[in-house]
Amino acid sequence: MTTRLLLTVLVVANVATALAVVHARHRHRVLFVEASRLEKARDELNIDFGRLQLEQATWAESNRIDQVARDRLGMKFPEGAEIVVIRP
Repeated sequence: MTTRLLLTVLVVANVATALAVVHARHRHRVLFVEASRLEKARDELNIDFGRLQLEQATWAESNRIDQVARDRLGMKFPEGAEIVVIRP
């Protein structure tokens, strides 16, 4: 009788272990797909960030700021006679 009980316990343990392996492999595949998706999103964000840095550098370039100040705001460098030095 104990041999039969031991055999039953071993079969149940074997089935439980097989189910645990199937579950672990499925979980691994799901997590791998998620990690791949997140890596792709990260790469796309890095590309966008590089583009934004380039755009920011372009907009902040001193020559461009000078040109916009002259064209849109009518600004110019003051002449020597227009400069006033104020001392405390």
